[in-house]
Amino acid sequence: MKIKIFYLLALLSFFSTSLLRAQNSTVTLSGLVKGKVPQAGLPFVNVVLLKEGDSSFVTGTVSNESGRFTLTNIKSGNYFLQLSYTGFISKTQPVLVGSLSSFLDLGILELMPDSKELDAVVVTSQQDGLNNKMDKKSFAVAANIAQSGGSVLQALKNLPGITSSQDGKVELRGSDKVAILIDGKQTALTGFGGQTGLDNIPASAIERIEIINNPSSKYDANGNAGIINIIYKKNRQEGFNGKAGISTGLGALWVKKENLPGIRPQYQATPKINPSLSLNYRKNKVNAFLQADWLYTETLNKNEFVTRTFDNGTVIQQQTKRNRNTHFVTTKTGFDWNINSQDMLTISGLFGIEKIIDRGDQPFFNEDFSKRERLWQFLEDELKTTAVASAAYQHKFRQAGHLLNVGFNYTFHREDEKYNFENTLPTYTGLDSFKLLSDEHVADFNIDYVRPLK
Repeated sequence: MKIKIFYLLALLSFFSTSLLRAQNSTVTLSGLVKGKVPQAGLPFVNVVLLKEGDSSFVTGTVSNESGRFTLTNIKSGNYFLQLSYTGFISKTQPVLVGSLSSFLDLGILELMPDSKELDAVVVTSQQDGLNNKMDKKSFAVAANIAQSGGSVLQALKNLPGITSSQDGKVELRGSDKVAILIDGKQTALTGFGGQTGLDNIPASAIERIEIINNPSSKYDANGNAGIINIIYKKNRQEGFNGKAGISTGLGALWVKKENLPGIRPQYQATPKINPSLSLNYRKNKVNAFLQADWLYTETLNKNEFVTRTFDNGTVIQQQTKRNRNTHFVTTKTGFDWNINSQDMLTISGLFGIEKIIDRGDQPFFNEDFSKRERLWQFLEDELKTTAVASAAYQHKFRQAGHLLNVGFNYTFHREDEKYNFENTLPTYTGLDSFKLLSDEHVADFNIDYVRPLK
């Protein structure tokens, strides 16, 4: 009887062991991935299990937010476990999966940080195109590539609310009662109420344009429709730095009507070239700057066809054509002295030369163009010279917005115009010429005291 019980127990043990081995044919593999520094679980670590013999892929997963991972249905055998994570050194370790247990915990797996010395990182930014405040709107011109190579007048025409009349006057919201300032000061470059010089100031020299729709009493009365303040570039980097650039363009004009016989051809191409140079030296409390620009353009300034009928029935066919070459050179230099945290002195000078050469033709024909009655041709050589000297002192009180500004400006403007005329009639040719020279001197002194009510 005892022998039968012994054989029965041995048989049951054999079947239990066989059943256990059948249940452990696959294993669940788990672990916790942490960083060596810091000692914290690493989320979303890439976990891959490979066969030891041929490194073939078996299965893979990613760790959860606390760094834990689980691989299921792993057969017994020898494997490689690969761990990879951004910013840490990848790790590979052998893993032996047996059949005695259905669960294998690998414990804590540590990854070492991957420290590398990187090159210097340069962070760049771009100024917003529009800065809208309660009292003024500021438009960045320097960052607008589409306006490079153009003039300030062209840049103004692209701003909302600003238009230009046929004679070059700038209008703000339909009114020409606009004061044009350069760096907060009125100069001969803007004509002291006119704006004829704006078309020849390179936009590449301008940092931004400010528009004040409701100017306060500190501005002149001729700007009751608004103030346009043109701000020149000024570099603010430490040490010596500079920038040189050149922009060019070429346009084409469509000949809508052929010229009348016997005159010089009109400009059909409109080339434009604008080299510029900007130098700046800033150290401690002193900032010195130099800005120079040259703008050259060729344009068809005027081309009009007119038919005149007189009381006696005579009909005259007339054309007025004017080709224009323009050179504009402007140089602005000066320095800022930050005396202390509350006081600053700025002394600057601006010198500009504008040279305009117009070649005009004005023929007169009878009604059927069979006879030329007269040909009037002229050469206009105009040179405008402007020199501006400015000094400004600013004191900042302890209260925010509490300021004292003292400024002195002197402007000299000269216009030297030469005209040469040739009047060709059927019987004779007449020549005439004259010269016009005019000087303008303007000096102003201003004191502005600002103190907030609160």
